[in-house]
Amino acid sequence: MSGTALALVLVAAVLHATWNLAIKGVTEDRVTFIWLYIVTTVVFWVPVAVVWVVATGEHPQWEWLLGAAVTGILHVGYQLVLQRGYAEGDLNLVYPVARGSGPLLTFVVAVVVLGQHPGTVAAVGVLAVVAGVLLIALPGGQHGVRTGVLWGLLTGATIASYTLWDTYSVNHLDVPPVPYFVLGTVLQLPWLTGLMAARRQTPIREVWRATRGPAIVVGLLSPLAYILVLRALQLAPVSLVAPARETSIVIGALFGWLVLKEPRPARRLVGAVVVLVGIGLIAVG
Repeated sequence: MSGTALALVLVAAVLHATWNLAIKGVTEDRVTFIWLYIVTTVVFWVPVAVVWVVATGEHPQWEWLLGAAVTGILHVGYQLVLQRGYAEGDLNLVYPVARGSGPLLTFVVAVVVLGQHPGTVAAVGVLAVVAGVLLIALPGGQHGVRTGVLWGLLTGATIASYTLWDTYSVNHLDVPPVPYFVLGTVLQLPWLTGLMAARRQTPIREVWRATRGPAIVVGLLSPLAYILVLRALQLAPVSLVAPARETSIVIGALFGWLVLKEPRPARRLVGAVVVLVGIGLIAVG
């Protein structure tokens, strides 16, 4: 993997772990909270996308709409599953299982279906990342571990699905990363608005007052993190980018230990070191 692609992924990993920490403590109506941070994202990032398109002279194509529509649906599923997982289990359980199983599934599909062939060293690095993630998430008697693992695996499956589709969109449909992500976010709003209309919910103003800080953090950092990943996917194979993203596990493990005071920090920090070794192998492989 090139140094530029790796640097993009590492910065994205820090941003990703940060916004996940921000939403861990949210206990209000989760669908409304997701809707709020999607609206926040649209408010912040649509002007950026418009300026980007004008400045680069890009001409919107129908393929942009196709790619964005599919990724919007996949990301709605991801957000709903992730929120439910955080309601059911520890950050240091759900987050590593999700982030570890997602790239493993992506790697398998990339090799078997897409025909990508990473070198032996890089392949060993991928396995090390997954092993480190599993070590971090290894059950230690905490309450609700089976449920947490289940939701983590479901989240991982949604991660693999949108990662593979996004790789196809930015490389084969040639959709630029910035307008692609922003348009996909805009197209999530009708789905989430429909979900809100179909169920009883806490008033939007009340949820906004309680979750304004986390919503703004997610609205700013989540798009930036993933736009960096989309650019990395244009520079390196998805079979390497997907597991390299999991450096966020290391940051998440530190957050869980130092900020949330979650148990068993020693084993999880060892797992984080294993993840870092795997990332190093991917970088030189």
